[in-house]
Amino acid sequence: MDYIVTIETVRPRILAAVRKRVAMDRIAQEFKPALDKVWAFLGQNRGLRTDGYNVFLYHHETPSIMPVDFGVEVVRSFAGSTPDSGEVACVTTPHGEAAQVVHRGPYNQMRGAHEALHQWCSANKRRIGMYSLEIYGDWSDDPTKLETTIQYMLL
Repeated sequence: MDYIVTIETVRPRILAAVRKRVAMDRIAQEFKPALDKVWAFLGQNRGLRTDGYNVFLYHHETPSIMPVDFGVEVVRSFAGSTPDSGEVACVTTPHGEAAQVVHRGPYNQMRGAHEALHQWCSANKRRIGMYSLEIYGDWSDDPTKLETTIQYMLL
């Protein structure tokens, strides 16, 4: 798939999220249990979510294992890490300049989108910052209709 990289000024997003330290090859196994906790929390806190997307916020500490906030967009901040919230915390994503691509198709084929972003940054002498995001669009049973926006914050 050919990817078009654009530069965007991204706004902060407020998430209800569960943070896990994850090996990059374990994302597919780790995200669902984390999101299940978030969705259970949102079910107990009606009105916190209207129509936000699932968002994964990656903290670039090391290339192989990093903290990931597996989250869902919410409409306002909330008190996190309370007995009622369990592992779910209120997280605000970074804002600023980001290199962005949109991946259309199955999630297990997103590697090419990440590679395209890395290649673009290298070719354009841009440094990747401390965070990246995957913003998952509306669900479809047809994998060809899935759309994921990937943003790498730039220094």
